[in-house]
Amino acid sequence: MDTPLSTIAVVGLGTMGTGIAEVLALAGREVIGIDISEAAALGAVASLEASTARAVGRGRITEEERAAALARFRTADTLQAAADAELVIEVVPESYEIKQQVFRELDAVVSPTAILATGTNALSVTRLAAESQRPERVLGLHFFNPAPAMKLVEVVSSVLTAPPAVEAVTTLARELGKEPVAVGDRPGFVADGLLFGYLNQAAAMYEANYASREDIDAAMKLGCGLPMGPLALLDLIGIDTARTVLEAMYAESRDRLHAPAPILGQLSSAGLTGRKAGRGFYTYDAPGGQDVVPDALTPAAGAEAGAGRAVASVGVAGSGTMASGIAEVFAKAGYGVVLAARTQEKADLAKGRIAKSLERSVSKGRLSAEARDETLARITAAGSLDAFAEVDLAVEAVAEDLEVKQQLFASLDKVCRPGAVLATTTSSLPVVAIARATARPEDVIGMHFFNPAPAMKLVEVVRTVLTADDVHATVRAVCAKIRKHPVDCGDRAGFIVNALLFPYLNNAIKMVEEHYASLDDIDAAMKLGGGYPMGPFELLDVVGLDVSLAIEKVLHREFRDPGLAPAPLLEHLVAAGCLGRKTGRGFREYARR
Repeated sequence: MDTPLSTIAVVGLGTMGTGIAEVLALAGREVIGIDISEAAALGAVASLEASTARAVGRGRITEEERAAALARFRTADTLQAAADAELVIEVVPESYEIKQQVFRELDAVVSPTAILATGTNALSVTRLAAESQRPERVLGLHFFNPAPAMKLVEVVSSVLTAPPAVEAVTTLARELGKEPVAVGDRPGFVADGLLFGYLNQAAAMYEANYASREDIDAAMKLGCGLPMGPLALLDLIGIDTARTVLEAMYAESRDRLHAPAPILGQLSSAGLTGRKAGRGFYTYDAPGGQDVVPDALTPAAGAEAGAGRAVASVGVAGSGTMASGIAEVFAKAGYGVVLAARTQEKADLAKGRIAKSLERSVSKGRLSAEARDETLARITAAGSLDAFAEVDLAVEAVAEDLEVKQQLFASLDKVCRPGAVLATTTSSLPVVAIARATARPEDVIGMHFFNPAPAMKLVEVVRTVLTADDVHATVRAVCAKIRKHPVDCGDRAGFIVNALLFPYLNNAIKMVEEHYASLDDIDAAMKLGGGYPMGPFELLDVVGLDVSLAIEKVLHREFRDPGLAPAPLLEHLVAAGCLGRKTGRGFREYARR
């Protein structure tokens, strides 16, 4: 099975098949594109001509290289054309019946040494291999869409796959300029296995009316640095395709996180499958269009929840990184800020941290020296909450401990003037439980900033069942003035971002526990295949394993879903004191500074 894989057949010339054919032809392979549809074959040729012309226009390839690539691509309407291929990659519809028929016919056509690869992302490679006369040459070769741009390729082995076949396609993937990741045979593999559970949870969150589609998508883009929100991504992938993948995952895992949200079935049955249909979670300018157009669910421009209260001064309680960052944000926006800590010394240190942050901004040319001085002059450091007597908005940023926060809010209730808005920055605790520590729970709301507060644009605005409408309107208006993007959500564990992020992180840990894939391969898969700025294990070590475990426990306790139970490996690492970068060791080891 030692073959150079110079002649390759691609069966199925839809978007993915055409993209794969383009990658292969540009890399010097002879490519046979096979599709029973003449229109699909003509479309593939036209697509390849157009995309290579764009590449020439952008200086990525020469006109000669384009001509040579086009000459290496030919189409056919029968599998007989694959007779001389050393590798066949099928990317026909996600159906066992269709794919098995293709494999049976290829058995009678191709050389005994040819490798047969399935492009499935949802079906069992082992089951498909079992239908072949030579299952040892069958494997999975999962490209990501768009294939010319996406670097990740998952190389999927079944228990029947011969190692030389794996080595051959892994070498090919590298020669194509891709990053191959070796994975075992289970629905979704690594990238989709983690991605689709997250997408499913987002669909369920929307279906439950917890947050709007716009707020869910904005929260995950701004809070996690993702290129697309989950609902927009479902529309891009195809809601019917996502449901098929989730059905396959649930059939194997029986994990409720993989049980397709009913709305996915409802939209699919109605033909609202996303961009390709012109409508899914959003409405598009045309079937296959990319531009979202307003529909009945689109928020009216400038619509807010009524008039709010006047805010001229802000109190920030706390002396840590988050408190300092929030105080800096408000002061930069022109608010007078009182930064209060348990002692004057701690408050002064916190203000000193802000001074250093502002100085860095000056040195990088982001802030003038005059603006730095004005910002710092707006901040008053205080060693007691008594300094909050006249503030219009009090924001706490102390330890994530319910009892600590309740005690602080009981103090704020006594100190702050009537009508002042009281906000908690909790990321996981029930806001209403904090509000009930006061005699004015209607004045209490959640303002969940993200770290580092000066840089992160998102604020989750968390209303309780007791929060007054004008308090909500006040905080939305304040967010606009401090140039943050507010998203509305109800008072439940995790709000939007953490409720979607941490089950995904937990599932990544479970993959490692099950020896399905390595830390490095999982991180690479999610960065290259999912567009994540950090892999899950990189992110866990940055966030802190103890913090992550605490959030996982809160989610599990509130939602009572067995699939949300913290992975034992996470608990063991925390018990061993391996908390991530801050201790020098978490899932990886770090050099001491």
